[in-house]
Amino acid sequence: MAAKKKELLPEEENLQGAIPQTGVNPELEEMPGPEGDPPDTELPQTDTEISVFQDTESGDEPVSQTEAEWADGRPLSEPEDAELSQTDTETAGEGTSSENSLSGESGKEESPQTEPEKPKRTRGSRKTDGKQNQSDTEAGSGEKETPKPRRKRASPRPTSPVLTIDGQLSVETDAEKAKNDLLDLLESQKTGRILTGTIQGVERSEDNQSCSFAVIYHGEFKVIIPAEEAVEPPADYRGRLPEDVLHYMLTKRLGAEVDYIVKGTDPASGIAAASRMEAMKAKRKAYYLSTDREGNNFLYSGVCAEARIVSVIRAGIFVDLFGLEVYIPLRELSYQRWMDAAAYFQPGQRILVKVLEVDRTDRSQIKVKASVKQAGENPYEKALRRYSVGNRYVGTVSMVDTNGVFVALDGGIDCLCSYPKRGRPPRGSRVTVRILGINNDSNRIWGAITHIATAR
Repeated sequence: MAAKKKELLPEEENLQGAIPQTGVNPELEEMPGPEGDPPDTELPQTDTEISVFQDTESGDEPVSQTEAEWADGRPLSEPEDAELSQTDTETAGEGTSSENSLSGESGKEESPQTEPEKPKRTRGSRKTDGKQNQSDTEAGSGEKETPKPRRKRASPRPTSPVLTIDGQLSVETDAEKAKNDLLDLLESQKTGRILTGTIQGVERSEDNQSCSFAVIYHGEFKVIIPAEEAVEPPADYRGRLPEDVLHYMLTKRLGAEVDYIVKGTDPASGIAAASRMEAMKAKRKAYYLSTDREGNNFLYSGVCAEARIVSVIRAGIFVDLFGLEVYIPLRELSYQRWMDAAAYFQPGQRILVKVLEVDRTDRSQIKVKASVKQAGENPYEKALRRYSVGNRYVGTVSMVDTNGVFVALDGGIDCLCSYPKRGRPPRGSRVTVRILGINNDSNRIWGAITHIATAR
């Protein structure tokens, strides 16, 4: 018996009319295919009218497309999905073999008492409606079915708090650290709080190579300070470009510990902009211009204070003394004769200095003179008592200049010696000197080199 042609539902007719006749997705029409592929042909009209699925391996009878959609992806072997009402089978297509296999026993008429007429179900109704109709049918027939136990869903385990030793968490997690870092930046931006960090990099803008800025990392956030807001411009550029001079000065401050105030924050990108000049101005106002309850300034001549080295050159060092960069020459670094300050200091160090003079005549241009060697005890006053005139002592050549050979003796003092007849000894060589004179008032000692140790 010839199978009846399936009548298409209105939705399927609309769907069939919406399918393009070329068989290729319109978005992929311009995409070139591989070499040797046959040209695109029109899909046969019968492809859009296929309404059954045949399982050749199991030998099951074909199932209509409507019933497959009604199963909603669940196996048809389950009794809950297999029992469909007569109305559903009529909707899927009358006369097919799948109607008898899915509606119950074939060839038997069901009694209206045991199987009341069910309401007509439309396409797209949920599975829960079918289960509810089946339960109502069984309740009407008087048959009781043992309820099946419900399958428990695996609920996710709730996140438990961290177990602490003292009842309060003292170890910060990464999320808490990032949150605290962001709060520090926002607080500095809103209240002007001064933050401290180390200059860990100097970068130039990709768009404008003349724009340089210092890089400071505050936790996971990158703080950038433009060169104009990081260093004080010099009074004379000596014929060089200002951007090149500022870039050089900024490079010399790599590794220095500086203060800054945040001006803007972008939490999404993890970048913040800051100004060092504004932080230094706030510190100068607090320590050089403000006074205590007795009316005295916090920094004055003769006081010792802690300073941070920001730059080192051969002839001296630059220190950040509470918001003011002060240059200390080589002669004020030590009582000994030094040739290069970079051999003893580096940016980032904290040292003790003595304020020698403070000039507050111009409140916008405060001038300060400081010394490193005068902040500590004079070694000559103590060391000169170790030596006596006429005796010999061993030392190391520290410097050689036009005045003679300076020999560093134990205790941190230098003995000025004349050039020996054997030749000028190199710097760092071990020599023996005979003390010729000591002046306790000028803290000077001089002698003559009697022996030069030969290098092995």
